[in-house]
Amino acid sequence: MYDNPYYSQELHGPYEIFEAGAFELEDGGRLPDLKLAYAVHGKPNANKDNVVLFPTWYSGTNKLLEQVYIGPGRALDPAKYCIVCVNQIGSGLSSSPHNTPAPWNMAKFPRVRISDDVRAQHKLLTEHLGLHELALVVGGSMGAQQTYEWAVRYPDMVKRAAPIAGYAKNTDHDFLYTDTLSEAITSDPGWNGGWYASNAAVHQGLRRQAKLWSVMGLCPEFFAQEGWRALGCTSLEDFQVGFMEGLFTQMDPNDLLCMAWKWQRGDVSRLTGGDLKAALKRIKAKVFVLPIDTDMFFKVPDCKKEQKLIKGSELRVIKSVAGHFGLFGLEPEYHAQVDQHLNDLLAIDV
Repeated sequence: MYDNPYYSQELHGPYEIFEAGAFELEDGGRLPDLKLAYAVHGKPNANKDNVVLFPTWYSGTNKLLEQVYIGPGRALDPAKYCIVCVNQIGSGLSSSPHNTPAPWNMAKFPRVRISDDVRAQHKLLTEHLGLHELALVVGGSMGAQQTYEWAVRYPDMVKRAAPIAGYAKNTDHDFLYTDTLSEAITSDPGWNGGWYASNAAVHQGLRRQAKLWSVMGLCPEFFAQEGWRALGCTSLEDFQVGFMEGLFTQMDPNDLLCMAWKWQRGDVSRLTGGDLKAALKRIKAKVFVLPIDTDMFFKVPDCKKEQKLIKGSELRVIKSVAGHFGLFGLEPEYHAQVDQHLNDLLAIDV
């Protein structure tokens, strides 16, 4: 356990902490004192049927979701909805390898799955916040994995679902890609088997991971159009070193590895003995599946295959020149598309 100033209220707040207590994990481990960091925008109405759950993606936090997706006049308007943004386990804000006391800290942090996130979030909503119906669950990437898990695991609670740029069952290609992200970290001598003194000791591995994200998280069109200029960068080097490496070198390596491990194994068919069709058949929510057209690892054809297994669902493809990083809302057109899709979904009587 060590203090990393990146994971702070100053950078990612305001957020609150839910003390979930002892929590048994799917893979047999246990967190003796699980903490979930979350932020609430807006208030529940009298019927408590205006609640939106928005879980985080890999390396993202509630603050990013707020900045990109939530605001007056947006589909997720706090004047209309009570929007609960929950930081996944391992995010650096909720219980994570770097902030958990010994002996379960750092490399000894137990294996966590998407299902553990969702069960913990269910406890937060029902036991702590007194919320028992979700007008919408929406999430991107790993947040999409949690969205699918919610719709399958708690079908009577979820009325609508919008997985953005993510799968119900991860593919072999995506599993291998995520391996490269993890190996970028663990191949750094400063990694030291997960017992480094601070994230700075593993900066070479974090820089390599940042480069892999630039290659696969973005897409050729982004670089051809110098899309990095929208981030205020003046050159490709400024983007890669100043923005991408500058971002990832602040993060904790063990936290990233924790999230990557469960990302690789995201699979709602675990609930139905490996039968994906049977798992998706359990969904009662109205579902819009929202892939990004230039996403290089959550591919539109794969998303469409899953969508076809969900009764009454719709496939709505988002156009972006930023690949998977379209999720960051780098283009005004992205915001307009997402808001239109979510408004359409929320307008459907369920």
